[in-house]
Amino acid sequence: MDIKEIQSLIKFVAKSGASEVKLEMEDVKITIRTGEVGSKGETTYIQQVPAVAAAPTAPAAAAPAAPAAESAKPAASEDSKYITVKSPIIGTFYRKPSPDKPVFIEVGDTINTGDVLCVIEAMKLFNEIESEVSGKIVKVLVDDASPVEFDQPLFLVDPS
Repeated sequence: MDIKEIQSLIKFVAKSGASEVKLEMEDVKITIRTGEVGSKGETTYIQQVPAVAAAPTAPAAAAPAAPAAESAKPAASEDSKYITVKSPIIGTFYRKPSPDKPVFIEVGDTINTGDVLCVIEAMKLFNEIESEVSGKIVKVLVDDASPVEFDQPLFLVDPS
């Protein structure tokens, strides 16, 4: 893979709205991260895989992900009694059906199965995300108009 192909891949990922893409081929591993909160610009790691099995040369590529994983552990333990509503698709998360309308739900609202929680825009289509559980909204985990990944937590619901 030459530098022009790598540059076009970086541009494609940046335009797609994905926050991370990993590509592994026979001799090259590429990780591209874009649009993360607190991040400035893009981060691209390119690792040449040795032909002979040797010690891995990418501990630096794994290091930035370690602090995020550590900070997520305490939050998971205190929120374990809640049900997490996750994103079924990749796209842009919106709390309102349109800019001039009120939000679908607020923290403290009681929801039922089938209630619309939010809208996720994917490829110019607005998909209503319905609740699969009943309960009370405890926390909204995503900011309005921000990109979301597949299976990313969106809401915490207290089922009691």
